[in-house]
Amino acid sequence: MDKPSLYAAERDCLWHPFTQMREWMAGEPIIVERACGATLVDLEGREYLDGTGALWCNLHGHHVAEIDAAIRAQLDKVAHSTLLGLGSAAAARFAGELVAAAPAGLRRCFYSDSGSTAVEVALKIAFQFWQQEAGGQHRGRTRFLCLTHAYHGDTLGSVSVGGIELFHKIFAPLLFDAFHAPSPYCYRCPLAREPATCAMACFDELARLARAHREEIAAVIVEPLMQGAAGMISQPPGYLRRVRELCDELDLLLICDEVATGFGRTGTLFACDQEGVVPDLMCLAKGITGGTLPLAATLATERIFAAFLGDYAELRTFFHGHTYTGNALACAAASASLEVLRRAGGTLAGVAERAAHLGRNLEELACDPHVGEVRSRGLMVGVEVVADKATREPYPWRQRRGWQVCQAAIARGVYLRPLGDVIALMPPLTITAAEIDRLTGTLAAALAATLG
Repeated sequence: MDKPSLYAAERDCLWHPFTQMREWMAGEPIIVERACGATLVDLEGREYLDGTGALWCNLHGHHVAEIDAAIRAQLDKVAHSTLLGLGSAAAARFAGELVAAAPAGLRRCFYSDSGSTAVEVALKIAFQFWQQEAGGQHRGRTRFLCLTHAYHGDTLGSVSVGGIELFHKIFAPLLFDAFHAPSPYCYRCPLAREPATCAMACFDELARLARAHREEIAAVIVEPLMQGAAGMISQPPGYLRRVRELCDELDLLLICDEVATGFGRTGTLFACDQEGVVPDLMCLAKGITGGTLPLAATLATERIFAAFLGDYAELRTFFHGHTYTGNALACAAASASLEVLRRAGGTLAGVAERAAHLGRNLEELACDPHVGEVRSRGLMVGVEVVADKATREPYPWRQRRGWQVCQAAIARGVYLRPLGDVIALMPPLTITAAEIDRLTGTLAAALAATLG
């Protein structure tokens, strides 16, 4: 298809996610044709630094030889079969590698194909677990406790445990009810506390809800360390550990959604590792294949898995699945990606140094009069822009200041995408020092050009 035909198909056929298409169709679209490392190249040959890591999933940069080779080698064997009634060498291999790398105790891997479906699987497993475990003594545990501002995906179950009104309000009649505890959003504390004197009151409220409704709650679900789509909300040290201890005290399941935080993004292989937490269920996607093919996994403990074992007539089976569950090409890519990530001198080994370099640049950026707060863990960053730095007054949402800043950055050759008025920086974990300087320098220029 020639370029005019591609632009026509883009305008006349595609429906983009999270995009007002009237606005999109009226503009001049950037259509990516190829990529290498941290650089995207469009149909016109223009280059852009990928500041979002292909929407947070690209770990090693684009076009990684080892992962590409693994996909080609698997293609010569089989692209896809099924896990319904058949095993798969590629799926079994990666499942073994993944549970060996995961926090100790997570021993079972259930595949799906996106972050939303990984969460959906976890919710259904947690619900069914209490219907079957120990003779169903806790069948009343059918609800979930989540955080306000949470984002766990866009399927109906994951939306039900979400809390971003802009995305979710319209679907309210389709959702199930969940308990919502306040997010640990220290910059805009929902409980009007100050970090210097607050003893983690947001956790106390979560604990109050959990204790009051312990016989109704199937699981507590959190994004560990950082709430991503909420605006890169960074949790206070020890918050995740206290949630785990609370769940142990009340015998509640803990679901950790590591779709965004997993595979080195926060500086360790999994965010849970930083507080020594082992969840009962862990949701993984995004970086699982290094940003090459769709794959997701929900990891579970042996205790949970055991509750689903029995004779067929007992109907303890987990009746859930997807056509492309455990796709061989995706699993081969995931195995190669995990190897590149963890090997000596591999991608993970360089994250601390790159995060430190980025952190130094962010200290300068935080002095910008329009930057209210910079929040970061590893190479996962949110830069919140405000109308008034002293009062923390936000811009009216209809002004779309975050979007304007990102458009100014794109015009300067750096692709960024906002979360409201929070500019998200999620580059490939292999980004170089020079590229980090370009990323933050361009953002500073975009802030100055847009906000004055």
